Amino acid sequence: MQQVAGHKEQARETWAKGDYDAMMRQEQLYGVGERLVRRMGIQPGDAVLDIACGTGNAAIPAAQAGADVTGVDLSPAMLDVARERARSADVEVTWTEGDAEQLPFDAGRFDVVLSTFGCMFAPRHEVAAEELARVLRPGGRMGVCSWSPQGVFGDFFRIVAGYLPPDPGFVDPPLLWGDEAHVRELFEGTGMSLEFHHDHWEIGHDSAPAAVECYTTSLGPLVEARQLTEADGRFGELRDDLSQLFEQHRAPDADHVVFPAEYLVAVGHMNA
Repeated sequence: MQQVAGHKEQARETWAKGDYDAMMRQEQLYGVGERLVRRMGIQPGDAVLDIACGTGNAAIPAAQAGADVTGVDLSPAMLDVARERARSADVEVTWTEGDAEQLPFDAGRFDVVLSTFGCMFAPRHEVAAEELARVLRPGGRMGVCSWSPQGVFGDFFRIVAGYLPPDPGFVDPPLLWGDEAHVRELFEGTGMSLEFHHDHWEIGHDSAPAAVECYTTSLGPLVEARQLTEADGRFGELRDDLSQLFEQHRAPDADHVVFPAEYLVAVGHMNA
C-alpha cells in the first residue's frame, strides 16, 4: 500500500504542473463535459458527482443545469482553478480533495456519477470502478468519457510513455478505459448495465509545433516528460515524434492542424 500511496503522491505533483486550464480553453475541450451533461439528461435537483473532476470539466456544466454537484479530485491545484471557474460561472459546486479509488462518500449517495478523461488515470481500474458503482444509488446513472486507444490520443500517450519511467506493475494502462470489453469486465458484478457510444472532439492548433508546445508546457505529464528529456538530451526526439503525429493532420496548403480526438462514452444504469 505504501507503494500505491507514493505513486498517487507523484501523480498529484505531476498533474499540478503546467496550465491544464489554458490547454482546455485553447482546445475548447470543456465542451466535452457540456456534451456529457446533455447526454446524461441531468436535471435540477440531481445529486451529481464528478470524479477526477480536474478543473471542473463536467461539474460546472452540471451545476449550470441546476444539479447539486460535488467535484472530487486528487490534485488541490486543479481544485483551486475549478473554484475560480465556478465563481466566474456563478454556480455552486462542492469541491473535495479525494481519491477515485477511495471516495469519501457514503454508498448510494449520488443520482449521477460523471468523469471526463479523469478516472481513467486512477492506477487500479477495478478499484476505481467498484468505488464509482458504490456511491451510485439504485436506479442511478453513470457517464464516463475516456480517450480511445485507437485514436490520436492513443498514439499520443503511447509516444509519451516511451519517454517516461515505466509505471509500477500495479498500474493499469489508462487507455484501457477506452476499450468496451475492458470496461464491461470492470463493472461485472456491480449491478451496472452498460451501453457505449463512440465520439470525437475536433482539436485544432496553428501548427504541429504549436501543438507540441501547448502540450509540453500545459499538460502535467507532458511537462514532466519535457523536463526529463531536456535534462537527458532527448527532448528533440520527443518533440519530433509528437510533431510527426500531428503533421498527419495538417490541413492542405496550410500550417494549422485539426485532428479528431476519439473517445469512448460508457453510459451505465445501476439496477434498482
